[in-house]
Amino acid sequence: MNTQVYVDFDGTIMTSDTTDFLLERFALPEWHAVEDEWAAGRIGSRECMARQVDLIRATPEALDAAVAELEMDAGFPGFLAVCEALGVGATIVSDGLDRVIEATLRRHKVDVPFFANRLVPTGGDRWRLEFPNARSDCAVGAGHCKCAHPDGRPGWLSIVVGDGRSDFCIARRADLVLAKSKLIEECQKSGMPHFAFRSFDEATEHLKGWPRVSSNTGHVDACLPLEA
Repeated sequence: MNTQVYVDFDGTIMTSDTTDFLLERFALPEWHAVEDEWAAGRIGSRECMARQVDLIRATPEALDAAVAELEMDAGFPGFLAVCEALGVGATIVSDGLDRVIEATLRRHKVDVPFFANRLVPTGGDRWRLEFPNARSDCAVGAGHCKCAHPDGRPGWLSIVVGDGRSDFCIARRADLVLAKSKLIEECQKSGMPHFAFRSFDEATEHLKGWPRVSSNTGHVDACLPLEA
């Protein structure tokens, strides 16, 4: 059975929201007012993040040094190893910053494809944000429209691993959700099949025990074939 796992970055792979961390460290105070507009639903995340990144004042060296302080869930590399052993594809889908993801994966010697917004230095301590994965028809105005990823190919199953609002749409299209934080509440409210987890060690156990569906019959055949 062909299976693809789509994993959120901020607050899921990472133990905190890395964008908020950088805004707290480097952005002008006005970023909080922009955040309030987004939280109230008056603007989408794409507009929110573009305006907030415009408020960052940090040289590339200072920003990269701050990124090096951020912590990854220690169980994430093991989760990827299990995906590889099961023949399950894994991709990071993030509405965060590519520079942060790339540096973090390199520091932890983790090799996994990712899609994210593009953080571009424009000279001195200024930055802008570009959105190579945006879609004009995105229902929530996201910078990265994650719901475009599961393409519904016959015989493929999709698993979403996430924690927050940027994962709601893609989770509704998934066969299984591994959920933290606000995504648990959304799964419960919407009746989405899910397992709650707190760390990637728990997520790994859920993945190994999830039933595998036959592409021929649509029936459950067995659990994913890997011993704990």
